[in-house]
Amino acid sequence: MMRICTRKCCVNEEDIGAEKGKQIIEETRGFIFPAFALILNVCDFLPVLKWFRYKGYDEFRHKKESLSVSKSSTSRNSDTLVETLLSLQESEPEFYTNDLIKNVLLTLTSLSTKYGPVMYLRLGCRNLLIVTSPSAVEECFTKNDIIFANRPQTMTADKYSFNYKAVVWAPYGYHWRALRRLMVIEIFSFNSLQKSSALRSEEIRILIRGLFKVNCNRSGSSGVKINLSNWVFTFSFNVMMRIGTGKRCVSEEEIGTEKGKEIIEEIKGFFFATLLVLNVCDFLPVLKWFGYKGIEKRMVSAHKKRNEFLNSLFDEFRQKKVSPISVSESSTDGNREKKGTLVETLLSLQESEPEFYTDDLIKSVVLILFIAGTETTSMTIQWAMRLLLAHPEAFHKLRAEIDSKVGNERLLNESDFTNLPYLQCVINETLRLYPPVPLLLPHYSLEDCTIGGYDVPKHTILMVNAWAIHRDPEVWEEPEKFKPERFEGMEGEKEGFNYKFVSFGMGRRACPGAAMGLRTVSLVLGSLIQWFDWENVEFEENLDACYNTRITLNKEKPLEAICIPRQNCIRFLDQL
Repeated sequence: MMRICTRKCCVNEEDIGAEKGKQIIEETRGFIFPAFALILNVCDFLPVLKWFRYKGYDEFRHKKESLSVSKSSTSRNSDTLVETLLSLQESEPEFYTNDLIKNVLLTLTSLSTKYGPVMYLRLGCRNLLIVTSPSAVEECFTKNDIIFANRPQTMTADKYSFNYKAVVWAPYGYHWRALRRLMVIEIFSFNSLQKSSALRSEEIRILIRGLFKVNCNRSGSSGVKINLSNWVFTFSFNVMMRIGTGKRCVSEEEIGTEKGKEIIEEIKGFFFATLLVLNVCDFLPVLKWFGYKGIEKRMVSAHKKRNEFLNSLFDEFRQKKVSPISVSESSTDGNREKKGTLVETLLSLQESEPEFYTDDLIKSVVLILFIAGTETTSMTIQWAMRLLLAHPEAFHKLRAEIDSKVGNERLLNESDFTNLPYLQCVINETLRLYPPVPLLLPHYSLEDCTIGGYDVPKHTILMVNAWAIHRDPEVWEEPEKFKPERFEGMEGEKEGFNYKFVSFGMGRRACPGAAMGLRTVSLVLGSLIQWFDWENVEFEENLDACYNTRITLNKEKPLEAICIPRQNCIRFLDQL
């Protein structure tokens, strides 16, 4: 064919059968034949798939002259609803720039600026309502609170909730109320928080001691560069593990070592890696049939590993067959005052109510404890440290408050928080700028309702854009600036900013673990400032450029900083 058309060969006689000849033929097949191999393909029957460049068919047809270009169509790795907005770029390229659609937060915030604080979208087979103003949020969670008390069924919820048994994703009703009551009583009530206070204090002692030892093992006094993200995540997960099971995931000797890092990376791999609040398959379920980008396959694989991990924990408790008292005494936490762990409590309840407290339900409770109690807490601590390192005046003001109220002859503890108002201001300002869940977990309406004067049909997914509300110049003065002082004197006036500060959600579905999260963040952040000086490794002028999103607002890169024990604290640290 080449000789008939061009009078020359594609492969020379000497190259036929040789490696070079094979490479030429494979390259030719790659950019000529795939473009014509399919007379009809799935995109011809479902044109919407072209919006998502399904398997690159459209690129093969339009860019067949360039193999490299057609391959590049598979390089996009975003699995969120932002992909659907790429189609709008074709009609309004001046508005929908590449920078604008970089991530879902900026996109939705920009759309709300253009179309208003109550925005209704039809994405695939789903109705989506996005609210970005305090008044709209108040309307959703006051007179319409029950209507929006449900959660939508999504791929993430299905794989993470053991068939919607987890309190976070359970349908509104008796099952949800029973689970929420259980978690509040056993974990999040004031009495439970007081009882677990000693546990957190013990873990913070281990954290501070570990950071000091790392410095002692290095020569010189210039400090040590550490991966603070890893240390903080390990602390948070160990706390949740001890509340749930009475033991640590990473031992004190392993924290900060390569073995400890490997354990944490493995845990992250099957607990957090596929944590997408909504993905494109939720809006176009037909994509699941084609294994779109392997989303469901990855989720199923991670779920299998989570299930094996939790089964091993339960088997360990069942094999011991001991009472709650002896478990507490034999566990690494000797401060729980003869109170059994969460897993023990649930397994005990299973004996009396096996129909309700099934293994899957117990797994869902423990899973949510691990994920929600670790991810959001560790992320908030990291953002707070990054902000303080970028604003030394706030860092030194917080240091002065801690030195004045606590000193350096004992560890900071939870009873000190009432005397550390600026610490709470720093945390609130961090939560405002970087809410742990920037698009609050989705709600789902079971009835028609009215929001902002607009009729909203039932079966609509409600998304509250906390990121946009927290950075709205009509709500906050100089919203892009880090100003902890804006919260001074507002400790007893929470009603005054209830609907413009929504970091932990609102209404019946608000986060029940907010109090524990705030205690943990305060304890860790205050202790890190109390005992160590910190230096930036790399100063990033634009902090907003260094994040990515799944459900939580993650830092794009782990936080690394130089850790230096304070000179006037070394004597105390040496005795820990």
